[in-house]
Amino acid sequence: MFDLRDLYQQVIVDHNKSPRNFGKLADFNHEADGYNPLCGDKLHVYLKVNDAGVIEDVSFEGEGCAISVASASLMTDALKGKTMQESEDMFGHFQHMATSELDEAPDEEVLGKLTVLAGVREFPSRIKCATLCWHTLLAAVKDRPEPAKTE
Repeated sequence: MFDLRDLYQQVIVDHNKSPRNFGKLADFNHEADGYNPLCGDKLHVYLKVNDAGVIEDVSFEGEGCAISVASASLMTDALKGKTMQESEDMFGHFQHMATSELDEAPDEEVLGKLTVLAGVREFPSRIKCATLCWHTLLAAVKDRPEPAKTE
């Protein structure tokens, strides 16, 4: 029988081996660095936001564990076409999902494919790996010069 844990593992492996939206955007107008000192994950997020505040394109560079890379890959897919405010709202929903109780169902309507990462709740030490890209996104949206951290 196929269960959610199998899907979680498959998605992590797929997005880690072939990350989507990996590389530097040529015409970005927002960017930020992120660093997870606990395991050494490092990310750089690039955003191209139009005058209406819509994320036209998003990408990332960096290195880290499979969960960190897969989460960034899934995040970049989910953000294209969203407004800056919607991206901040998604950050809140993702953070809540990653830190909620195991029996709480994730909000699939808001998070879509990102809900597969709810499995990180079973491994508390990996939550920061999954959320680093989101903290980095928030730093980029707010044009913060200092690196985002998961602390």
